Amino acid sequence: MDTAALIRCLQQAMSNSTSTTTKRIVRFQYGSEYRSFLRKLSQEPNSSSLLKSIKPMPIISGFSCRLPSEVTLDTGRIWIEKDCEISFSPSSQRSPAIDNGIPWGIQQIKAPHAWSVTTGHRVKVGVIDTGVDFNHPDIRHSLLRGINLISRSKPPYDDNGHGTHIAGTIAAANQMQGMIGVAPRALIAPVKAFDHNGSAFVSDIVLGIEWCVRNGMDVINMSFGMKTRSKSLLGAVTSAYNSGIIIVASSGNDGRQRYVDYPARYPQTISVGATNRLRRIAPFSNKGAYIDIYAPGDKITSAWLRGNYNEMSGTSMATSHVSGAIALLLSLRPGLSPSEIKAIMKRSMQPLKSSKTRRSVGELDVLRMLQAAEKF
Repeated sequence: MDTAALIRCLQQAMSNSTSTTTKRIVRFQYGSEYRSFLRKLSQEPNSSSLLKSIKPMPIISGFSCRLPSEVTLDTGRIWIEKDCEISFSPSSQRSPAIDNGIPWGIQQIKAPHAWSVTTGHRVKVGVIDTGVDFNHPDIRHSLLRGINLISRSKPPYDDNGHGTHIAGTIAAANQMQGMIGVAPRALIAPVKAFDHNGSAFVSDIVLGIEWCVRNGMDVINMSFGMKTRSKSLLGAVTSAYNSGIIIVASSGNDGRQRYVDYPARYPQTISVGATNRLRRIAPFSNKGAYIDIYAPGDKITSAWLRGNYNEMSGTSMATSHVSGAIALLLSLRPGLSPSEIKAIMKRSMQPLKSSKTRRSVGELDVLRMLQAAEKF
């Protein structure tokens, strides 16, 4: 399929209301052809409605749109893939109080012992999630403006709770009466790609990654996963990795051996499994060789909507502990590359308390991590 044929296909999809269409991602092999397509599209008669029907994604030289179901895949230098839906479903239970201001997971990874030398000062963490509660007293001083990819004209307000919970674990900073996160002086940029039901499309995630690259994030937290492999998502992850951004992703909550969700399965990410208070792998956590590190993810209390707190379980929660720890490290050693940080974390893990697990896997330990970084 050439560029002209693709434009005709888009025009047909717009004009034929009876044709069944599905959300797709269209990628070009070469950036020059992608730019040529956009230029030709803008020159088409009555192109304004066509241009509104697509979402450009320069980071992968592509765009998302609705196309007729019969359009074929992988045609020469233009590839078309389904724009898959992603969702997360961790268990949830109300929790009214915080233990001494520091949740158990943050204590377990020894983050408080590092605060005398690093608090993650001004390290920027992009949290691609459901947004954040900007009025929560524990995180409001740790927030950047961010972006709402679902409704561009609105701020990235959280209408689900998951994103606020993740942000709290990473960088909550209310010492007086609330909770403290792993890196209390890090900065959170909420990137709202997930709706109130906790659902997003791959195209929204790609746009979120692109925003993080363009706005100079140091870390991207991805507390979600999908079962199917997406070349578009891989392309965006690879681009962010090559630009020096550390990407942390949750392994999934299926309790499976030798299996990890995407994007955690991509080698450009740090994939995270979940542990409990006993330093054992949580029953719900995926496990196996694809997982780079484990962190607390069972019954984690953190910030919630309307200034409240909530207890949640999932590898999503474990991932936020690791993102916070990386912020602590980058504040001390801002020049470390993503591959160096991954190596440091894997060399400094605390062995898990189980004879059945491989010796090469372990739980996040902030003090050991900082010590290991001295050798780089």
